[in-house]
Amino acid sequence: MLFLKKRRFLILTAVLGIFLIGFISSKDPFFEIKKNFTLFSEVINEVNDLYVVPVSPERVIRRGINAMLEELDPYTVLIDEADTQEIDFMTTGRYAGVGIEAGARNGELVVIAPIDGYAAARAGIRAGDIIRKVNGIDASELSPEDLNNTLRGEPGSMVTLVVERIGADDPLAFELERERIEIKNVSFFDFADDDNTIAYISLSRFSQNAGFEVRQAIDSLSRSSNVEGLILDLRNNPGGLLTEAVRIVDLFLPADEKVVSTRGQNRQSRQVFRTEQAAVFEDIPVVILQNRGSASSSEIVAGALQDHDRAVILGEQSFGKGLVQIIRPLSYGVALKVTSSNYFIPSGRSIQTVDYGTSDSDDSGVEFFTQNGRPVLEATGIIPDIEFDHTPENALEIALLRENSYFFFANEFVSRNDRFDLDSNQLFREFRSWLDETDFSWKMRSERVLDDFESRLLAEAGNTGSVETELNRIRTEMESMRASQFNESRETILRELDLELTSRFDGTTGRQRRNLQLDPVLLNAIEILKDSESYNKILSPND
Repeated sequence: MLFLKKRRFLILTAVLGIFLIGFISSKDPFFEIKKNFTLFSEVINEVNDLYVVPVSPERVIRRGINAMLEELDPYTVLIDEADTQEIDFMTTGRYAGVGIEAGARNGELVVIAPIDGYAAARAGIRAGDIIRKVNGIDASELSPEDLNNTLRGEPGSMVTLVVERIGADDPLAFELERERIEIKNVSFFDFADDDNTIAYISLSRFSQNAGFEVRQAIDSLSRSSNVEGLILDLRNNPGGLLTEAVRIVDLFLPADEKVVSTRGQNRQSRQVFRTEQAAVFEDIPVVILQNRGSASSSEIVAGALQDHDRAVILGEQSFGKGLVQIIRPLSYGVALKVTSSNYFIPSGRSIQTVDYGTSDSDDSGVEFFTQNGRPVLEATGIIPDIEFDHTPENALEIALLRENSYFFFANEFVSRNDRFDLDSNQLFREFRSWLDETDFSWKMRSERVLDDFESRLLAEAGNTGSVETELNRIRTEMESMRASQFNESRETILRELDLELTSRFDGTTGRQRRNLQLDPVLLNAIEILKDSESYNKILSPND
């Protein structure tokens, strides 16, 4: 009897043990981590010993790590030691280099703009210069990222840059000394109207001191004139530090107002951020400009002020990034940037447009309400109060931008002219002639449809004279339509040419100042701020 009891006890214990193992293995994440680490280690050791040819453990393991992270979201990535400088730049706005903004244009690495006051600009490097060599390395072997990494280094070290310039017979060589470069968050500020009453601030990033720079810009303008309205330009601002977004909102709202909250599985990621002081600029009407390139911290500022009915949002629907990342240092100089939480603006909505499995909410398109009762939607980015789409309208305008035609025309123009003093008719004619000389080609949508139709028609009906005659007639009409499209786009073309040439002769600041007079979105914002009745009606439609 005693034997049977012991046996039953042993069986029960064994069953319970199996149950517990199953429970732990399915519920305990630490057990899952340990088990799979063990398997991973065993697999890599066996492959390293037995595979038919030698393998690189680092390459295979890194590929495995990256594949694991790709299962999550695009913002959770491993950062190599060589890339940590880029993270420092993103958070502080500082790096050591020569002060060149460079990029790819039609397969060439070119100087987009030298940064005023730094080594490249002082040495005479110009926008449009084609980069041929960097420290003896052929630029054709470099990507834009490689070029930026090569130009950066320790302060005081030297860089040799060889460029080709239209109008110069031989390549130009420059010896440049790297120095500490600080990129401002506020890239430009000035009055936007002739009466000097509407302040304009272009905020290009949210690194350290962004909030301080915005306040400093408003204070500076306020000292010279009475500021009756503010345009805060967040177009193409990809975001940055969440804390700086909170500091900017703090300038316009009373103390203890909710700005943003974050939620994640880790307790430290669950926070509520509120304004900490009385609004410095509580009574200034505000219009925020945004587009599809406005993301993250830009959306926190726009969304918080929209939810509190404190600013009119003008432009396009924003990008829709409602995820917060933190950077954790790992061994050997490597770091992990990991999505730690979702953020929610004051109405309670998330603006994250793409579901990467980072939220347990299924409220896409659900209606929330601002402080004054205006309906706003979740999971759609920030929808502007007034939509103003400034994207190219037709195939011609798209082709001119895609082919960088304005940029390369300016290169030619600068090589032949000491100043920019053409009237609009002369400029338009010169540009059209230059396009003809460079064999610029583009097709309207109707021409692409006709090409497809022609190939199918001739295949079915044969190359008959009547068909060919009719097609030629249609093509002649289309040539006339192509010419008329240039005239329809004349205003847009002249605006782009004006800005590109102004930047060549008056620098980046001159271009930004000229843009105040030409930008249709900005001009619309001035109209809104000048009409206080309409402005208030947008924010309080029920009053």
